[in-house]
Amino acid sequence: MALKLIKLTKEYEKQLCEMIDEWKLDQETNHTNHSPWAIFKNDYHDFDYYLEHLELKEAAKGLVPDSVFFLLDEDRNRLLGAVNIRHYLNDFLLREGGHIGDGIRPSERRKGYATEMIRLALTECKKLGIDKVLMVCDKDNIGSARSIVKNGGILENEFVNSNGNIEQRYWISI
Repeated sequence: MALKLIKLTKEYEKQLCEMIDEWKLDQETNHTNHSPWAIFKNDYHDFDYYLEHLELKEAAKGLVPDSVFFLLDEDRNRLLGAVNIRHYLNDFLLREGGHIGDGIRPSERRKGYATEMIRLALTECKKLGIDKVLMVCDKDNIGSARSIVKNGGILENEFVNSNGNIEQRYWISI
């Protein structure tokens, strides 16, 4: 299977709509989280606006510049997930968010794609000059923790986040 990270273009509008529709239905049914938040913050039905506002180019209102990539299965021409890379950490991200937010669409979970997507994202982090990457996940998200550890993640600590959930903070040296 040929997997790669891509930047979203008009060419992938249909694939994006299918993926987000699936994700939203799963969230309503199973109450799973929307991660990475960056791909859900705007309405994809106005695709041009969505594309223009997918990434933050300059810091604003407590947010830092970021890059958003989508995991593409080239053989099936199917988007499997997305990853949001924050170019640096502010106080909030150092505490709760980390450098990388990632997620795999519900129908493609538990197949090893998150591990591969994180591996590819770490290459993008290196290009941005990030040598030590912080990743954070809910303690009960065992699959996410496994994917982080498989990519060299070392657990630093656990804490209760602003929503009252226990989160784990992992550092990955590139």
